[in-house]
Amino acid sequence: MGTSFRQAMAWLHTWSGLVVGWVLLAVFVTGTASYYRTDISRWMRPELRQVESLSPDAQVRAAEFGVAHLTAHAGGARSWFIGLPTPDSPVVDLFWRTRPGTPPGQARLDPATGAPAVIRDTKGGDFLYRFHFELHMPPLWGRWIVGLCAMIMLVALISGVITHRRIFADFFTLRRDKSAQRGWLDAHNVTGVLALPFHLMITYTGIVTLSVMYMPWGITTAYRGEAQTFFAESGQIPAPRPPAGQPGTLAPIGPMVRAAMATVPEPLERLAITNPRDANAVVTAVFEEPHGLSHEHPQVAFDGVTGAVREVRQGGLKPATRTFTTLVGLHEAHFAGPALRILFFVCGLMGSAMVATGLVLWAVARLPKAGERGLPGLRLVQALNIGAVAGLPAGIAAYFLANRLLPLGLPGRSDGEIAAFFATWGLVTLAALAGPGRRAWGAALTATAGLYLAVVAADLALVDHGWAGLLAGQARFVWFDATLLALAGLFAGAARKLARYAGPRQAARAAAASGAAGSTPAASASPPHRAHLGGLAPTGPSAR
Repeated sequence: MGTSFRQAMAWLHTWSGLVVGWVLLAVFVTGTASYYRTDISRWMRPELRQVESLSPDAQVRAAEFGVAHLTAHAGGARSWFIGLPTPDSPVVDLFWRTRPGTPPGQARLDPATGAPAVIRDTKGGDFLYRFHFELHMPPLWGRWIVGLCAMIMLVALISGVITHRRIFADFFTLRRDKSAQRGWLDAHNVTGVLALPFHLMITYTGIVTLSVMYMPWGITTAYRGEAQTFFAESGQIPAPRPPAGQPGTLAPIGPMVRAAMATVPEPLERLAITNPRDANAVVTAVFEEPHGLSHEHPQVAFDGVTGAVREVRQGGLKPATRTFTTLVGLHEAHFAGPALRILFFVCGLMGSAMVATGLVLWAVARLPKAGERGLPGLRLVQALNIGAVAGLPAGIAAYFLANRLLPLGLPGRSDGEIAAFFATWGLVTLAALAGPGRRAWGAALTATAGLYLAVVAADLALVDHGWAGLLAGQARFVWFDATLLALAGLFAGAARKLARYAGPRQAARAAAASGAAGSTPAASASPPHRAHLGGLAPTGPSAR
């Protein structure tokens, strides 16, 4: 019974890992990058200059500029959102919705003048963040696909622990020289075991963050589809207020902003204005979450016409809701300081490596022996592995490179950056499909390293950061470029290591073909077999 159960778990682990592995790798890589979402956005908007702090008067002035712009350009919208300037992003971000099914409007203003901000059009780190859980698809479809893959990932993690009875013992043993399959399995085990608590936590909490979408039936039944009432009763948002259907004039925003900042000690993050031209208009001031695990934002709601305070939401979450917000906060790691954020980032890299080695291991374990026919579709699997492991990072590098190279005034510039991401990813995958193998892996890894070097070169050549900027808080640009150089070195090192093994394999083939002395049937049969490893298995004396 025990053996059959473990065999079933092994089968489930193997096939569930393959079916969703490519999606999970993209989710892990972009999710890991999202730990530095703000830093990526700052790097991709070099025109902005970081400020030390923003006075209450500056926040009030920014809110007034936002309301004036929205009144003039989005008067018919049903909701307005004003992202107030922060030291990292000193612009006023405006966002509005007119009606369901229509694209939302967006604008950015200079907080000092109220004029449109002169910065390059880019999605910045927000693209990678949203891709992490939406895959750049319609939100409903993307989130369902990612959620299903995360559920399978959780199954794969648990079944993997059950399957590998000696997983912790094997963790301390690296047998790379035994065989290619053994080496990839050891790498898979090490990256999986070393950060296993993180993998389990990040997968489970990722599912929880969208649990209401995946299982809405309780709310639908209890609240008859009125989700806002549920969120209000659970303490997450102020009580909703339906529109009166009568015109109303929005009260001056300045006094409301000052009253909100006097009520809550946390920094003011944004304003949400619903039904701005209705008699029942509501202005909600949303603050940054207090330091801690719980992902909750204090909020102060005002009557939009009279300016009177309607409700203050500061703590008081119900136990179940607090548990939910804590799990969301644990997933997003907003609470983490610099050291802990680095640890989360490293664990995310290990998760990416775990999925990548699992994908390669799947292909290596199904390689045909000498004289056998290969598994149908194995060549496609190998090509998709190359596209996932090398093509996705290459696409991210192309996304950064396009940010520096595309003309600043190009219409749809942010879409052009995203197009560069997908085009590069697709080209690497297609190139691998045309000729998968050692040369395809080497070319893909070398191209990826070259792209990251090109990003750093373009940044240094086209953007004048200056030492004065570094002293004023722009050191993140140096760290960002240093990280890109490290990634270039990582991919270049992998390509070089791969090329280093090409010599012994070619020599063995030449010896077998010419009948060189000392060749044996076993030796002559080994290279062709290892040539099927997709270019990633060592050959020659080190492999024996």
